[in-house]
Amino acid sequence: MDPILHIQELETRFELDDRVIHAVNGLSLTVNPQEFLAIVGESGSGKSVSFLSVMRLIQSPPGRILNGSILFDGVDILKMKANDFRRIRGNDIAMIFQDPMTSLNPVMRVGDQIDEVIRLHLKLSRQASRARSIELLKLVGIPDVEHCINNYPHQFSGGMRQRIMIAIALACDPKLLIADEPTTSLDVTIQAQIANLVKKLQKELGMSIVWITHDLGVVASLADRVAVMYAGTVVEEGLVDDIFQRPRHPYTIGLLRSLPRLDLDVQEILPEIPGSPPNCESFPNQCPFAPRCDWQRDRCLESRPLLDATDIPTTHSACFFWQECIDSTL
Repeated sequence: MDPILHIQELETRFELDDRVIHAVNGLSLTVNPQEFLAIVGESGSGKSVSFLSVMRLIQSPPGRILNGSILFDGVDILKMKANDFRRIRGNDIAMIFQDPMTSLNPVMRVGDQIDEVIRLHLKLSRQASRARSIELLKLVGIPDVEHCINNYPHQFSGGMRQRIMIAIALACDPKLLIADEPTTSLDVTIQAQIANLVKKLQKELGMSIVWITHDLGVVASLADRVAVMYAGTVVEEGLVDDIFQRPRHPYTIGLLRSLPRLDLDVQEILPEIPGSPPNCESFPNQCPFAPRCDWQRDRCLESRPLLDATDIPTTHSACFFWQECIDSTL
């Protein structure tokens, strides 16, 4: 089965007056039909910029997609004219952004905002689009829809606003839904509700989902596959159970060790990854994780490891010495 999304050697930079920010550096990954793929990594690892590049929402200048290809349904969307891609964005590919309060128009009623998307892409009448909007708000669990559809964003809680953003994203039955840390600003209970809602809708609607997060703990019960990003590229990818139980990259091990565990003393200090993420103003020809890695060797400082096969058929790791990770205990 051909992937619905195939990113190959993507490079995105921000060329400022005094420096160049290397945000995405040779990113390659695939998303399969009806797959739930989680993208994880620390802040600054290039997760959001990668998929803003997919949506062609990188502001230029200063941003620029320097190299690579993004195939959606077999067509390179980077080669499409802007007007042609607008028919895909919001229709076949939709995105849920981090903060719904800044993504929703504060002076438009929420029903009008959903109607606008439906009329633009599906060319429905005003009456038909309003009926579709009501159906979508019910689908995402908004109570008293007939009344709430005429409210403004500030009249809803954070969790309800995020549900409205999901309704807008689902308005045209997209093939691919990108969720960019959609639960970051919500409390733990609401986070779980939103995550479970998205998983439920994926099964019902049969779409592919990319879930971007810095929290590995959220991923375990949601994803089919995980891609771990560092310094603007994927350093490990594999099935979710393999990533959690048999990681094959030192960075993944560091992320997993930092998760709270029920079998540890609550007063025990969680281990942290030493050092800081790399300076995005340069991207040297070495392993980007080497300065923070317990398994660093001379080879790590001399060349950059590429994503390659491991002893687990479905797992790939960008580490020269992934075999040593096998003996590590989390």
